[in-house]
Amino acid sequence: MSSIYSPWDVGLTFALGLLLARYLGVYMARVFMDRPTLLDNFFAPIERGIYRLLGVQPRRAMGWKEYAASLVLLNAFALVFVLVLLMEQAVLPYNALNAPGMRWDLALHTSTAFTTNTDFQHYSGATALSLLSQLVGLQMLMFLSAVSGLTVVVAFIRGFVRRDGTLGNFWADATRATTRIFFPLAVVSALVLLFLGVTQTMAQATSVPALGGGQRLVPTGPLASWGAIELLGSNGGGYFASNFAYPLQSPTAVTNDVAIVIMMLIPFATPFMFGEMVRRPKEAYPLISAVLTIFLVALGLFFLFEIANPNVARLPVTQAAGYGVMGGETRFSLGEDALFQVTSVYANVGSTTMALQSVTPGAQMVLLWGMFLQDVPGGVGTGFGMLLVNALLSVFVAGLMVGRTPEYLGCKIGRNEMKWAAVSLLSHPFAILVPLAITAAVPGLLTATAGGTSQGFTQVLYEFTSEAANNGSGMGFPVGAGDASVYFNLVGVLIMLLGRFLPIIAMLAIGGALARETTLPPGPGTLRTQSATFTVYFIAFLLVVSGLLFLPVLALGPLSSGVTFP
Repeated sequence: MSSIYSPWDVGLTFALGLLLARYLGVYMARVFMDRPTLLDNFFAPIERGIYRLLGVQPRRAMGWKEYAASLVLLNAFALVFVLVLLMEQAVLPYNALNAPGMRWDLALHTSTAFTTNTDFQHYSGATALSLLSQLVGLQMLMFLSAVSGLTVVVAFIRGFVRRDGTLGNFWADATRATTRIFFPLAVVSALVLLFLGVTQTMAQATSVPALGGGQRLVPTGPLASWGAIELLGSNGGGYFASNFAYPLQSPTAVTNDVAIVIMMLIPFATPFMFGEMVRRPKEAYPLISAVLTIFLVALGLFFLFEIANPNVARLPVTQAAGYGVMGGETRFSLGEDALFQVTSVYANVGSTTMALQSVTPGAQMVLLWGMFLQDVPGGVGTGFGMLLVNALLSVFVAGLMVGRTPEYLGCKIGRNEMKWAAVSLLSHPFAILVPLAITAAVPGLLTATAGGTSQGFTQVLYEFTSEAANNGSGMGFPVGAGDASVYFNLVGVLIMLLGRFLPIIAMLAIGGALARETTLPPGPGTLRTQSATFTVYFIAFLLVVSGLLFLPVLALGPLSSGVTFP
């Protein structure tokens, strides 16, 4: 059994992910700036064929409204297509396990979850879906949602460097993100996972000898390719109910570490892409420093809260090394489980190797805080977009304190930018707290669903927060209750749509407003964002704002469950 600590394993895994992300960020910038790359000769003809098929002119730039409309319409069409597919899967081919058609509200929740990059699942893994639904439906949405998030932040960043009010062409950005980034990375990731022992087959089940005699059907499938885009695209939707704790999905500690690296790639690469795209590479360092500081503190706190688990403290050392009572996957060490879980939640992936309802309240609070922030580093594209929104807000507040017109990267931050930044900031607590208050106010609803306890309240809070943050991880519900009811399905749909598309529209609107601003030369009162002072101030800004918005609700949940501080 693995050591409970394994610091070298954890440190090397994280360092490798960060190193690869640095070079990937430079490559991504070259892709979206239309600069030469090594893959041009292979992908350029494919892209030209796609443009002809779509009937688009890739060099025709769009304003933010046209860009947003194109993105929303494409996602809406895909959502409806998968909704119908899930409801009718019983009469469609590639359904060897005879999965029935999904109930309309569950199908709507599932198709919305995968369209919004949330992938929150109210069904039980491989047995509830046909292979056709998994591959043609949900896996297609995992690519589309990741591509949509990345194109949004690319358009947002262009607002800092363009002065004609345009943000690029959505169809060209989506095509290049698919062909040059997600497709090759997904293929390489799938091959690596396959080489390390992850299953890849089109068979939906295989017969194996049972311990008590006879044979047993074990669900299988194309797990390596599924896991690659699940991790790479900040999706997190598991092929199995137990997600990456399932041995066929992650058979060894090595596959667990590789999964962590894959999750880190694009979220941690995006700040470096930003620095290259605005032609100021050093501007990435304060942002990535803020992300790393908060992330590493969160990782340390999560580990310490689990070490301080009183249930573990009462066990003999030989038993504590396995820490099975804490809900972790005992094939891995606590350090490996902690790094996987914190990376997954803070990067808005949502995959799990731990039973989150079994970790300590303090560890649950750490995970919730990551979803409150959404941007350390956050999901593919939209996570860094939220970080930029918070950077604009922090610069605006700093400008007011010194009595100077706020500016960032030479762009004046005016009324329109702040209006949409406020919309983006406040949409998150609105999407969480309003449904939570309504659920708590309806007589008997919260009590019947959450057991009337602080832990039950935390489980409902966690679900709504996960859906609003487009995260997808879940704490489960008490025995005898479930979140797959019509009420929680429909409320979840509204939360996910609001949490996904309102910030996306706000980011594009801010980018469009910035692209119409005149460039201001730096002066004596210009806030130097390439400095340690700004980095410290920005970290404090992120923590204070999220604390003001969410500390009261934490007091009703994990804090009242008896947090044991390390």
